[in-house]
Amino acid sequence: MNRAQVIEQLPGLRRYARVLTGDAWAADDLVQDTLERACSKWLLWRTGTDLRAWLFTLMHNLYLNQRRALPALAPLDIEEVQDQLHARSSPSDDALDLERCLQRLPADQRAVLLLVAMEDMSYEDTARILSIPVGTVMSRLSRARTRLRALMDNAAPAVPPVAAPAGQPPTLRRLK
Repeated sequence: MNRAQVIEQLPGLRRYARVLTGDAWAADDLVQDTLERACSKWLLWRTGTDLRAWLFTLMHNLYLNQRRALPALAPLDIEEVQDQLHARSSPSDDALDLERCLQRLPADQRAVLLLVAMEDMSYEDTARILSIPVGTVMSRLSRARTRLRALMDNAAPAVPPVAAPAGQPPTLRRLK
């Protein structure tokens, strides 16, 4: 393994980490942890095998381990805090809706969708990274696409937004 090969994989690792974590800082930490693990375990990588798949496998396993270590969060009722949520509208609202909808997918479906659709990995590579059968990859991908389409359709406002009173930022709309 040489440095140039690893550097080539950084953009893909950052994209995958960003969507897994939903936070730029946490994504950078996950990428760094992945690279540290790769450096300490580099003897386990076999020359001639797919370095990209190996790095994504390391990242995915690290992410799962970190998630398991977190304490369970108490559910938050959006109805209780919706009056406190304010946001400015911007041209990037569609991208934010997509990101929010991706975060609402179950983790197993989101991982498959990201690896196949965003990172353009084969079903076989995705199955190897996630340690699941290829048939499960295809099933989860189909369910993820269907669910994401439904979430995005519901994210579009059914009625035109009401203008906020002067001097107050508009409130966030609720996604179903």
